[in-house]
Amino acid sequence: MTQPVLVTGAAGFIGSHSVEWLLGQGGVRVVGVDNLRTGRLENLAAVRALPDFEWVLADAGDETAMRAVFQKYRPAGVLHLAALVSVPESFREPALNYRLNLAMADSLARLCLEFDCRRLVFASSAAVYGATEVLPNRESATPQPQSPYAAAKLAAEIMLLGYAASYGLEAICLRYFNVYGPRQDPSSPYSGVLSIFTERFRCGLPVTVYGDGEQTRDFIAVRDVARANGEALNRPGVASGRYNVCTGRAVSLNRVLAIYRELFPGSPPSEHAAARIGDIRHSLGDPEALRRMLGFTAETPFARALRELAHWA
Repeated sequence: MTQPVLVTGAAGFIGSHSVEWLLGQGGVRVVGVDNLRTGRLENLAAVRALPDFEWVLADAGDETAMRAVFQKYRPAGVLHLAALVSVPESFREPALNYRLNLAMADSLARLCLEFDCRRLVFASSAAVYGATEVLPNRESATPQPQSPYAAAKLAAEIMLLGYAASYGLEAICLRYFNVYGPRQDPSSPYSGVLSIFTERFRCGLPVTVYGDGEQTRDFIAVRDVARANGEALNRPGVASGRYNVCTGRAVSLNRVLAIYRELFPGSPPSEHAAARIGDIRHSLGDPEALRRMLGFTAETPFARALRELAHWA
C-alpha cells in the first residue's frame, strides 16, 4: 500500500484546503492531525468519510503522541501547518510561541529522521522579512524579524535547513504571504484582515483600519496556497530551501475597501486607529523561485476571489 502523507493542523484554514487538494489528486493517502485548538472539525466535512483519509485527534507538539502516529502510518512526507499564527499573541505569550513555532518543528523533524520520512514541508511566513525598504522580498534578502512570531519562524527555517544539510532530510520552507479565502474564521484572533472585513461588511458594521489604509499586502488565495503545499510535498526533485508563496502583486487596504463598498453599498464609514505594534507597512513577494522549482504560479485573480469570499457562507 502507498505510504501516506501526514498533515499537521489539518482542521485549520490552510490545512483543510490542503487536505482536500491532496486527496483530489487521486492515489494519495492523507493522515490529518489536529488538536482543534484553533482548527475546526467541520472544516474537514468534505473528506472525513473518504477511504484515503485518516483523522487523528492529537497535539502535533506532543512527541510521544506523534511518535505513535509515525510508527503506525510511516508517512512518506509531512506538511507541517500546525502553529501559533497570531503575531499579537506571540508578544503576549512568547513561551507558547516558542513551543508551537519552533520546538514543534524540531520534534517533527527528528521524528522524520527516526522513521525515514523523506520530506518535511514547513509553513513559514513572509513576516521573517520584516520592514525592509527593498521590495519585492526575495529569499536571498537578509531577514529582519520584528516579532517573536517572525523570529521563531525564521529560527525554525534555519534549524530545518541545518537538518537537511546534516542528515539529508528534504526541508521545504514555504514563506506564505497574506492568505485569504473560505473557512478563515473572522471571530478568531488569528484571522486575516479580509475575513474580518467580510464579516463586518456583511453585518453592516464599520471596519477598523489600523493606520491610513495605504499599507499594502501580497494577498494570495488559499486554493493557490493549498496547491503549492501539495506540489511541494509530492513533487520529486524539489530542493531544500526557502520559497515565497505569493502573487508578486501588491494591493492596498484602501483598494480592498473600495471593492467591498461596491459589493456592500451603503456600508458605514471605516474607523481608523493607530498602526499596531509588529505590523509591517508594505509586503510584496517575488514568486520566481517557486515558479522555477515547481512551475507554480498563483492563478486566482484577487477581485474575483474577494467577491467569492464576500458571498461565501
